[in-house]
Amino acid sequence: MSETNRRQTVEEKAAALCEPLIAAEGLELLDLEFVREHGGWVLRLFIDNPGAAVGVDECATASHAVDKALDVEDIIPHEYSLEVSSPGLNRPLKKQAHFLAVKGQQVRLKTFAPLFEPPRKNFLGTLSDVSDDAVTVEVEGAGTFTVKLKDIARANLEFQP
Repeated sequence: MSETNRRQTVEEKAAALCEPLIAAEGLELLDLEFVREHGGWVLRLFIDNPGAAVGVDECATASHAVDKALDVEDIIPHEYSLEVSSPGLNRPLKKQAHFLAVKGQQVRLKTFAPLFEPPRKNFLGTLSDVSDDAVTVEVEGAGTFTVKLKDIARANLEFQP
């Protein structure tokens, strides 16, 4: 199994394990990543606190909620560090509910493959509509693009000071 496939498998298993545990604490698992960094492997969880800010207390609560379960399930067969963080200003957008929450704001989308004519993979603009299976982004100077959720490789809120 390739390193990419192994990472994806760990991420899928960790998400399935951690999401309900974090939800039981009144928090939401927005995203996670399993990456190799200078100090070794890191499982990084990005959480949200619906209706409030994410602070150190929420991160500690989420960490305690999943730490033992990750050890018991042993989905990562080697040493790693667990990090829990807020999603930051450029929060990831994964689910329809995430897009609905930022409708009318600037977003950045990257698709798996080029779309439209002329072909493009990157879209930066105002999120004008959200449906069950697609989002519509108005890109200044380029027009309006409706992109299916299944075609989006990565999406983030684009912070504007």
